[in-house]
Amino acid sequence: MPVSQVSPAPAASPGTPGSPDTPTASGAPNPLGAEGGGRPQERDAFFDNAKFLAIVLVVVGHSWEGLRDGSRVVAAGYLLLYAFHMPAFTIVSGHFSRSFSFRPRQIRRLVTGVVVPYVVFETALNLFRAWNTGEELRITLLYPWYLTWFLMALFIWRLTAPLWRALRHPFTVSVVLAAFATASPDIGGDLALQRVLQYLPFFVLGLRLERRHFEALRGRRMRLLAPAVLALGALAAYWAVPRMNPDWFYHRYAAQELGAPGWVGVLMTLGMLGCSLLLSAAFLSLTPSRHTWFTALGAGTLYAYLLHGFLAKGAHYWGWYEGGFVNSPAGFLLVTAAAAAVAVALTTPPVVRAFRWVMEPRLEWFFAPERPSQAERERRTAPPGA
Repeated sequence: MPVSQVSPAPAASPGTPGSPDTPTASGAPNPLGAEGGGRPQERDAFFDNAKFLAIVLVVVGHSWEGLRDGSRVVAAGYLLLYAFHMPAFTIVSGHFSRSFSFRPRQIRRLVTGVVVPYVVFETALNLFRAWNTGEELRITLLYPWYLTWFLMALFIWRLTAPLWRALRHPFTVSVVLAAFATASPDIGGDLALQRVLQYLPFFVLGLRLERRHFEALRGRRMRLLAPAVLALGALAAYWAVPRMNPDWFYHRYAAQELGAPGWVGVLMTLGMLGCSLLLSAAFLSLTPSRHTWFTALGAGTLYAYLLHGFLAKGAHYWGWYEGGFVNSPAGFLLVTAAAAAVAVALTTPPVVRAFRWVMEPRLEWFFAPERPSQAERERRTAPPGA
């Protein structure tokens, strides 16, 4: 594989969801973005582009949920997106968790950048649901609802990152655990454990990948093959629409809950893992590595991910999918364009600034002051010119 690395881009706007150890411009945590290390690093255009494009696909996919029953083509596109957009997002998140080692600064950023948004949005989304549906208000932080499962999963994955780095064959072990979960209905939805385990191989793979592996996807041959891989994926999704339960793509149920025996769940784990990895590789190979108009917006992916949930659910509560036009080809295009525009808007600096207090709180009152490292103490006490 080529050993050259993806070209770094200038530092992006603050508010990036990112790494366990690298501060953003605001000094706050980065759950889904820049690489964790001992000191701040320049942002990488390739990964910011990948995160931005993935979050646009997440928002668009949620907008298609209310349209898929009326069109096999839309349903196929929905399956195709769910086959790779969250796996690709998880791979990138794993890549930027490689340095997590329980240092106090990392724990602090895990709490402020993952735990706090989880608690706030798990509460807010359930309040939103109860207010719009008249259902009894149910808030349990041990059973994530809707979008917040990913924050719970990221919290668990990151805490276990040192273990996966210590194993001889971590990816194989993670696949075995994913297959076990898919065949085990007793695991249930507490702590989103089904999804935590079924998506685990993608996170572990990201932990093991180096920059050169991502650069290998940028090779000319891979870029030529990628459109064909995505096209074959679209055809397979179109074929699968009337033949396959789409709940397999959510990775939140065991096989028995989907009406299949446990051994089918094991086979589905392996088959869908292979498909998702192929499609994710195709997606990443087509992601530009240069600085583009949307590169800086990759810093706001967590904002778009969590905030769009109110609109995505509200569209169902408020009857936006009722009527003939929205289910017509023109309506489908309008919904898709609107969803993409929402994704872009929610990653912009004004939105980041407005919601940074909850997405990236400092919580200096909660944590003990950080002690300077030995190297920092030596630099402060060294005589001038030393």
